[in-house]
Order: sequence, then structure tokens, then C-alpha cells
Amino acid sequence: MEENGRFECDVAIVGTGVAGLYCALNLPRTLKIAIVTKALEKECDSYLAQGGICVLKSPDDYESYFEDTMRAGHYENRKESVDAMISSSPEVISDLVGLGVRFEKNEDGSFKYTREGAHSTPRILFHEDITGKEITSHLLEAVKKLTNVSIFENTAMLDIITGKIGETEKCLGIIVQTNDSFLSKFKKSRTKDKKNLVPLYAKSVVWACGGIGGLFEHSTNFPHLTGDALAVSILHGIPLENPDYIQIHPTTLFKKAENGERIGKKERSFLISESVRGEKGILLNSKGERFVNELLPRDKVTEAILAEMAREGSDHVLLSMEKISGEEIRTHFRHIWKKCLEEGFDCTREPIPVVPAQHYFMGGVAVDQDSRTSMEGLYAVGETSCNGVHGKNRLASNSLLESLVFAKRAAKSIESDLARDGNSVSVEGEIKWEKFLDTERLFANYRSLVLEEIERWKKMHESRGG
Repeated sequence: MEENGRFECDVAIVGTGVAGLYCALNLPRTLKIAIVTKALEKECDSYLAQGGICVLKSPDDYESYFEDTMRAGHYENRKESVDAMISSSPEVISDLVGLGVRFEKNEDGSFKYTREGAHSTPRILFHEDITGKEITSHLLEAVKKLTNVSIFENTAMLDIITGKIGETEKCLGIIVQTNDSFLSKFKKSRTKDKKNLVPLYAKSVVWACGGIGGLFEHSTNFPHLTGDALAVSILHGIPLENPDYIQIHPTTLFKKAENGERIGKKERSFLISESVRGEKGILLNSKGERFVNELLPRDKVTEAILAEMAREGSDHVLLSMEKISGEEIRTHFRHIWKKCLEEGFDCTREPIPVVPAQHYFMGGVAVDQDSRTSMEGLYAVGETSCNGVHGKNRLASNSLLESLVFAKRAAKSIESDLARDGNSVSVEGEIKWEKFLDTERLFANYRSLVLEEIERWKKMHESRGG
């Protein structure tokens, strides 16, 4: 990947979640691919997904699945995106099974489906309560076997490199800060905290860098996911779409620190999968009274919980698994059961305290049906992007599927675009290194940009009655 004394590759991918990994797997083996990740390769939200992944289990379920997705999204979804996701789901599941992903099965060998909120029928495949880890680990294992792919950990994207080819503004690569021994050979400057600043030139760049949970005090996301691609988009005039559409998950495990205060914002909230409610878990107030239909869409369940907390003056509600057998809890929900035990709760015997927390980002960098952004050579997939699948509120267990479907579409787009445009990275963009020297200040500015943009869109939607 060294050309003319600089780092060059065919495709640079930012992120090691399912979107980034699956995109790499679907690109031609003749391409040189560099994947960078802000933290460790396994520290991505894809690993945290518990419930499962939706699939069109039969042609007869298409209309129902489509309507469930649209209804959950308040009918603000792009219909063509929803169609692409649903129609492509059997192919994606086949790919995953081929890579060794172990979805639960019935005794006759057929897939076992579970149900979650706002689904009219069970159509969700799962592996225990760690479906995300099961899928992501197999994708990562497959990517690591590829000789044309290199992964660089603890390497943060700070910006994109741009330049004009003719009259067209094009993405020419990314700027990263890193101490990776190989990448450091190409350093052009150093930050105040002695990290190396390196330009990674690429014919195509894919943003697969996750969501925005690190901007919130209570989130199920890893705290280093702070929407950096959104800030870079704002600075480069790349359109965003609905960045104020932020999903709150109704049920995360409520815990208090030793001094009785809520957990600090640097600690990730532990998710209690929606499939617990799909398998007859019920929500109770402090008096043990059920107060909501647990299978409503997530935003409606969250509203009901917050209203009940306000009415009672409490900081949490209760989730009871009394209608689920102890054996089912210890198998299907094994990791949730173990985590609750660690926190002093036996969910096979008693209700557990839960509270809503920021969970998922439906907005993002605006992309078309093939995951292209408005800038030539720049693509966005997964939670970073907004292709309109989710509308205003995501249907449970559509996130992994949507990420995979549109990551594969991105790979096919890149392949065709590179075949059309040729194979040289001939332009070197002008880079002003001084603005990257203080990265703490840079990321603080990025956070402010994103939060301000979220607030601007929120006010715009409110003024329109949305």
C-alpha cells in the first residue's frame, strides 16, 4: 500500500462493525483495502446487538413486513429502500450462514424465529441474546483471512482529503491520527499528544463509523462513537438527513453508583433486549401494575415509561420475566441473566429495574440507494448513513439487516465506479496540518457542530408540525 512515498489503497473503510466488514467482503479481491477503527476492532455497536436480525421468511410475509416497517417509521420511510432491504434479506442471511453464523433452529432443522415490538409476526433470527456478536465475529474472522485487507486499530479519522478532478469535487482519502507502526511511516505531522497525523489516499472511501451515542449521558453505544462523520459532512457541505431522528431504547438496566448517583456518562448502559418483551416480559410500575402494551413501537413504549416515571416521581420502572420459564431465560437470554446476577438481580425470580437510554440513530449522512453520498468517491453505510429505511423510528431488529444490505450495495457501486473511472489516485489534495494538532479541541468542535445541527433539524421539524 505504499506508492510514491505515500499510503495509497483502492478503498478506505472507516469502521469495523458489520457494515464495514461486509462491504470489504463483497469487494473484489484484486482491490487493496484499508480498514481503520477509532478504538479496538471489536469495540463497535454491532457487537452489542442482542435481539436478532429480521428476514423475509416467506413471500407471503412481504406485505406484512413492509407495513410493520413503515408503521414503526411513522410512514416517513423511503419505500424503495424498505423494499430493497426486505427483498435482499434472504440473500444476506444465506451469506451469513455460509460464513458460519449459527442462528437458532428448531428440532427439524428449520430456523427458529422470535418476535419483538411492532412486529405482527415472529420473523427475527437470533443466536442466544448475542446475535450481533455472533454475526460480527464471523465477519471479522472472514475479513482477516483476506490478504488484500489490512485493519488498523486505534486509528481515528479526523477529516477527508478532497480535490478537484476536472470540475468535480472528489473524496481522495482520509486523514487519521494513529500510532500504528506501519501507518506512522507516512506521517506528515504530529498532534500535541504525540500521535502521528497520516494521510491515507484512496480511490473510494466508505464511512461505516457507527452512531452518535457518545454525545449522550446515557446510551447503549460505545462512548467513542460521537458522529465524527456528521461533523466532517457539515464542514464539507455534504447533506445530512434527519439527524434529529434519534431512537431511545425503552429498557436498559438501571443501576446506581455506590454514592447513589446515576452512572456516569462514560459507562455504557446495558441493553435489555426487546425480545424479552417479545417473549412475554411485562413492564410494571412501583406498585407492580402493568401500564403499557410492551409490543408497541419503541418510541411509544419509551413515552409510556417516561410518563409513568414522571407520574410516580421515580428514576426507573420494572421489567418482569415471570411469564418466561427459568430455562428459557438461562438459554435464550443467558447473557442478560448473567449481567443481572452481577448487578444483584435474579431475573428468574424478581423484576429488574429498567430505564430508557439513547440507542440508535435513524438519521445520518444522506445517501442514495447504492450508498453514495453527494461527494464523488465517498460512500456511507450502517448507522452513519441515512437511506430512509427506518423513517422516524426504527423497527426492532432491522438495523443489522439494513447495514448489511446497503453495505453490499455500496461494494457493488464501488466496483462499478472504479471500473468506470480507472485506477489511479493522481490528485493530491491540499492539507493544512495545523488545524489537526489539537485533536481534543477538534473533537470538541465536532461534538458542538453535530449537536447544533441536531437541534436545528429538530426545530425545523417542529415548525412543520412533524
